[in-house]
Amino acid sequence: MTEQSLKEISNFIDEAKIYYLATVDGDQPKNRPLGGHHIYDGRLMFTIGDHKSVYKQMQENPKVEIVAFSKGKWLRYTGKAVFETDPKYSSFALEGSDFLQNIYNDKTGYHLALFHLEDAKAALLDGGGREVKVFE
Repeated sequence: MTEQSLKEISNFIDEAKIYYLATVDGDQPKNRPLGGHHIYDGRLMFTIGDHKSVYKQMQENPKVEIVAFSKGKWLRYTGKAVFETDPKYSSFALEGSDFLQNIYNDKTGYHLALFHLEDAKAALLDGGGREVKVFE
């Protein structure tokens, strides 16, 4: 996916304010709202805690979907979650965020995990579910 497409996807997510991550837990779909995302090293990165059940679900089945809704349109962003192991990514995400630093630190023992989507497909749809734009 091009850097311009990633910027457009990120901007749409920013406009939506709240967006959702869908995973699978066994044979049951699970959805939850997310808040953290950044473009870094040419990738659109998302953040979750590695102590949460969502992390375990994504380890077992990395196929996920992110959905956001804003101004009568919705975004569907689907792919395989790949976690970043280099600590520079979590350090980047934690910089300047007291909120995250209070959760993810040595005292709590919680760690911030970042992932991006590979083999990703993204489309913007109108309220009737028709594709308005496909991101390349």
